[in-house]
Amino acid sequence: MFLIVKNFSKNSIKLNSIRRITSSSLSKGVANTNQQKQHQHDWNRAVSEAEKIVGYPNSFFGLRCLLSDEIGNIALHLRKLVGSNHPLLKTAKNLIYDRKSNMQAWGLIVLLLSKAAGQSNDLLELEQDKSAGVLHSQRTLAEITEMIRTSHLVHEGMVNLQKLKKSGNELASDSELIFGNKIALLGGDYLLGTACLKLAELRNQEVGELISLALRDLTESNFIGDRDDENVALPSDPKCKIHIEDESPLEHFESTKDIDMSLILGHPEREWSFRHTLASGSLLGKSCQGTLKLAEQSEELQRHGYLFGKHLALAWQASMDLEPFRMQELPYNTSFSLISAPVLFQLDHDPSLYEEIKKGRKSVEEINYRKIHEAVLSGPGIEQTKELLIKHGQGALDELDYFPDCESKSALQNIILAVCWF
Repeated sequence: MFLIVKNFSKNSIKLNSIRRITSSSLSKGVANTNQQKQHQHDWNRAVSEAEKIVGYPNSFFGLRCLLSDEIGNIALHLRKLVGSNHPLLKTAKNLIYDRKSNMQAWGLIVLLLSKAAGQSNDLLELEQDKSAGVLHSQRTLAEITEMIRTSHLVHEGMVNLQKLKKSGNELASDSELIFGNKIALLGGDYLLGTACLKLAELRNQEVGELISLALRDLTESNFIGDRDDENVALPSDPKCKIHIEDESPLEHFESTKDIDMSLILGHPEREWSFRHTLASGSLLGKSCQGTLKLAEQSEELQRHGYLFGKHLALAWQASMDLEPFRMQELPYNTSFSLISAPVLFQLDHDPSLYEEIKKGRKSVEEINYRKIHEAVLSGPGIEQTKELLIKHGQGALDELDYFPDCESKSALQNIILAVCWF
C-alpha cells in the first residue's frame, strides 16, 4: 500500500527508502495497468485529504470562474471545437478532471503551506479566514497562482498557423483552427488579466514584485535555447562531458543574477532544471514565498518556502516527463516534449541522436519521434530521470522539515510521495 503520513514525526522522510520499483519497470517501457490505477488512487486520496484540511475543493477558484459570464461564454464556444482535435480541448480537459497533471492543485499547495506555517500574532483577526485557517490574502494569492498557470497553459494551446501555405489566411473566418485560437487567446488573457487585478488588490508591493518576477521568468522560459521555425523548443547540442565545481547557478537560482548560459545549455540536468525553474519552479516557489510574506513570517522561513515550491514543481515536471515512456511503443502520430529529461539524458549518453533532432529545425514534424522514443527506452535516460525525480522530491521534503508538524505538513508530504511514485 502507498504510504500515507498521519503521524507527526520530526524524523525526515527519505524517498529512497519507500519508493517502489517493480519487476515491470518503467525503464523497460512497460505500463502496468494495476500500478497506474493504484497510483491514480494514491494521488486522488492525497488530494482529497488535503482538501478536507483547508476546507476548499481542489479548484476553489474554478467554480467562481465557471459561474462568471465571461467563462460561461467561453465554455459555450468550446462546444463548437468538439471533434476538431484542437489542443485547447486537451487543456480544458486537464483543467476540469482531477488528474495528476491537474494544474489546479498548485493553489491547494499554496494554501497547505500557508496553514502549515501559521500567521503572526500581530495580524488583525478580520484578515483571517477562520474556516480554512489562513488569511484572506493568502487564499487570494492561491487563486492568483492557479490563474497565472492556467492562463499560460491555455495560451500554449494555440495552433501555429505559420506552417500553412498562407499562414492561415486561406482558411475561412469560421475555421475551427482560427476559432480555437481566438478562444485560447481571449480565455488566457481573461485569466491573466483577472490575476493581475487580484494581485493589485492585495496592496502588498513585495508580493506583487515576487509574482511579477515569476511572470517574467515564465515568459523568458519561451526564449531559452534552440527553436524550430514554429517556435517549438528543441534541445541544445550536447556538450562534451566536463565537471563543473560551481553548482550555484541552479542550486541557488536567483532571478536578479546573470547566469552564464554556456554552463547551462548542452548539459542535460542543468539545461532541464534551468528551463523548468523558469517555466514552473519560479511561479510555485515565489507563490509559496509570497504567502509566507503575507503571514509576516521570517525571511529564513520564506526562503525555505521558495525552495520547497521550486523543488516540488521540478519533481512534478520530472514525473510528467516520464509519462510518454510508460508505453513500450509510441502510438502513431504521437509526439512528446523534446526537452523532457529522458530525451536530454539520452542525448548526453548518445550524442549521435542529435542528428535526428536537427531534422526538426524547420519543423518538429520532420522528426521521427518513434526513433527517439525507442532510443530513450533502450538507454539510461529513464533511470536518470527517476533519480532526478527523487532528488527534487527529497529536496521538497527536506524543506518541509523547517515547518512545524501538523496535518497540513503531512498532507504536503503525501502529495510529494504521490508525485514521486513510479
